[in-house]
Amino acid sequence: MHEMGIILNLARTLDKTAEENNISRIARVTLQVGEVSGIMTDYFTDCWDYFKGRHPVLKDSRLELETIPALTWCDGCRTTYETVRYGRTCPRCGSGETWLISGNECVIKEIEAE
Repeated sequence: MHEMGIILNLARTLDKTAEENNISRIARVTLQVGEVSGIMTDYFTDCWDYFKGRHPVLKDSRLELETIPALTWCDGCRTTYETVRYGRTCPRCGSGETWLISGNECVIKEIEAE
């Protein structure tokens, strides 16, 4: 249930951004969420809807989520591959010397203000 904690941190960031830019209402927030971030997007959206009703600058805002694909780097053959499909073992060379390079992020992409 770390989704609520992420929402609270997100709201603090949005508050600070709104204050710094003299924004009274945020209409839309686009958030990029990694495919293997562990964030349950349905629950995350529910948390957002609950929280925004108690937060004036976000009251009528809309949350849009975009998925960042998970990619893994293989040291063995020096290529990338789809993490979710193949896991930690490289499908090309069978190496286990692999490293996640994207897909566990949670990034604010865009804020639309009124």
